[in-house]
Amino acid sequence: QVHLAESGGGLVQFGGSLRLSCAASGSIFSIYVMGWYRQAPGKQRELVADMTSGGSTNYLDSVKGRFTISRDNAKNMVYLQMNSLKPEDTAVYYCNANRVRIDSRPYEYVYWGQGTQVTVSS
Repeated sequence: QVHLAESGGGLVQFGGSLRLSCAASGSIFSIYVMGWYRQAPGKQRELVADMTSGGSTNYLDSVKGRFTISRDNAKNMVYLQMNSLKPEDTAVYYCNANRVRIDSRPYEYVYWGQGTQVTVSS
């Protein structure tokens, strides 16, 4: 079993910054993609940013230039530095680990963290 633990959410004013962290633990052989999704009330969950083990990244258009994803493959951790935060960034942010292998067999799994609230006041 793999567990994802997020930290770093909270309340911040418009224009402020927060850094989210996520640590993956458990029986982990490899993780290909780690990333962050968010879900605001009444809206669908959306990809904010993700990064492959090789360093390729994807970003939601509305966060490009403001958010930066980084990853420590050796520690199975992923981070999201969020700058210039806006009220529309308010959501629960979920850590995601995709194409996770728990041993050398070619079976891959997806795991989610429990979420951390980010609230940006105007």
